Order: sequence, then C-alpha cells, then structure tokens
Amino acid sequence: MKKIVVIGTRGIPNIMGGVETHCEELFPRMTHKYDITVIRRTDYAKDNLQEYKGVKLANISSPKKKSLEAMIHSLKSVWAAKFRFHADILHIQGIGPALVVPIARLFGMKVVLTIHSHNYDHDKWGKLAKMILKFGETVGCRFANEVIVISNVIKNNIIEKYNKKNVYLIHNGVSAPNFIYTTHYLSELGVEPQKYILAVGRFAPEKNFHHLIEAFASLKNKNGYQLVLAGDADFEDQYSRKLKVIGRRRKIVLPGFIKGEKLQELLTHASVFVLPSSNEGLPISLLEAMSYNLPVLVSNIPPNLEIGLPQKSYFPMGNVEKLAAKLQQLINEKPEKREYPLDKYQWETIAEQTMGVYEKIAP
Repeated sequence: MKKIVVIGTRGIPNIMGGVETHCEELFPRMTHKYDITVIRRTDYAKDNLQEYKGVKLANISSPKKKSLEAMIHSLKSVWAAKFRFHADILHIQGIGPALVVPIARLFGMKVVLTIHSHNYDHDKWGKLAKMILKFGETVGCRFANEVIVISNVIKNNIIEKYNKKNVYLIHNGVSAPNFIYTTHYLSELGVEPQKYILAVGRFAPEKNFHHLIEAFASLKNKNGYQLVLAGDADFEDQYSRKLKVIGRRRKIVLPGFIKGEKLQELLTHASVFVLPSSNEGLPISLLEAMSYNLPVLVSNIPPNLEIGLPQKSYFPMGNVEKLAAKLQQLINEKPEKREYPLDKYQWETIAEQTMGVYEKIAP
C-alpha cells in the first residue's frame, strides 16, 4: 500500500479553517487504498488522537508565530515525511508550505500540491510575507509533480502565470446536511429559530465581517432579527480584537469557533447566510449553507460567481450600503428555503479524482 503524507494543514479533526475541513473530509475517504498520515501542528491538536477515521495523525511542533509557523513546520514535516514515515507521495496543502517542494523532490518523494487560494492577496499579510507566498506558489508550480486547484479561477491563473499544463481542477466538497431540529444551543445563545442572520469564518480582514456588522447595524427595521457571527482568529491580533469589541458593542452574537452539532443546529435554523469576503478559493462554509437550503448573500468576487448562484444572491464586494439594502430586503420578505445543485461538490467524487492524480505519479 502506497504511503501518502499530508503537510501544510494545521491538522484534523475539529480545527478551524477551510483547508483543515477539506483534509478532514477528503483523506478518510481514501484510506481503503492508501496508507495516509496527516502531520498536525502541535499547538492546534487539542486531543490525544493517533488516528482519525483510518487516517494516521502525527504532531510536530512549530513556533506559534504567524510569520514563522508554517515555514518551520513545513521544513520539519518534509524531513519527517521522508525519514520517519517513508512517504511515496507528499501531498502539500497551500502555497506557503510549497516552498519545501524542491527539498521533497531531492529526497526522492513524488509531490502533489493543492492550491486553495492565492494567499498573498489576503489583507493580513505584510509585503515580505506576500513576496514569500508568491515565491512559494512559483516554486510549487514549477517543481511539484502534479498541481491540484479547487476552482476554475485559480486554474486559469496558474496556467496563465506558469504555462503549467498539468493542473487538475478538483473542487472542494460538502457533506450531506445533518438537520438538527432541537434548539438547545440556540437557547444558550439567546437567538430564535428563523430570526437570525448567520456568518461563519476566520476573523481575518479579507473575510470583511466588519462590513457585515456595519451593514446590519445600519438597518432601520431589523424585525427582531439578530446577527450571529461564528468564528475566531488563529492569531489574536488588532483586527480580531477590534472586531470582537465592535461586535459586542453592536450586540452581535459571537459564539466563537464551533463545529459539529452546534454549527449544524445554527445552520438548520438560520434565516440567511452571508459571506462578504474579498478573497476566497472555493468557500466550504458557503457550500455547507447551500446544503442546508439557506438563502445566501455573498460578495461578487470571481470564486463566488463561479458557483453560479442566482443574481440576487450577490452584492458588490466592499459596498456596505448595497449589502445593507439586500439584507433589509431579505428580512422584509421573510426568506424562504431554497435548493441548490450540489452534485459536483460530493466528497466521494473528489476523493476518486484525487486518487486518480496519485495514480499518475505512483501507479
């Protein structure tokens, strides 16, 4: 059985982040065919698990400092992948960790790189960090055996920039919804079913949750609706602290980072889901909201447009007045559940496509 080692993620299970959710859903679906190890970052692994749904888990420490964490962890992980786990294929998640692709190739491993987004477009990074991320993307695309991307927007960009022919489009996925009709958690939060707007994500500038708070606060008639903003920051910084202060001042419900049944209960009973981001790859949180048949309101950035929602589901990115107007309209109309075509976002299909990429380089 071929050995796959996955690096570049903070870890699985129940760790915040789109990449982390991607790995948590994808790799357990391939353990019947491959021996898979996910290397986690020790500070994020709050459990003592050595295995999750057939996926082996290994913890490697790194300094919990935004500018150093990913790079040092990747260097230590690529060494472990070769000399501790004897990987046949190293699967790297993200363009930052892709800086170690040449090392992995020198060690004799085959390398698959998955690009989840152009991280250097994120507002949280300074000039030096953005340069390093761009260099990681360049190195990864030139030296990885195969490159996977999660959206057509990213695929077209990579082909244009690097003249890369072997770029595989394999979408993010979504699991079947688990509707939870009890309201115990809602009662804890002090919100009523169908009387709240829900947003979920990391508290980072590119998510634009400050725009959402501003838009909601400006509504003239909230009709008893509340705003629930579920998430937190990986690294507490000036932005996340300010967002929480403003949120509490505006009486926004801030449950923190949640997954599992608590999130499922919120999704079951929400009235509207909002994603105001300025930068995304293919947002799993949006796909989850769609699987719960929620009316959604999202920024008109290319990855969101690629999903092909009805035009009324989009608003101009960064335009707080237009966002507020759309929210007010939805509240006034009493939003109704909708069904969305999600066939191409099934994890079982995505697992088969990913294994097909592995077969090309290590049959």
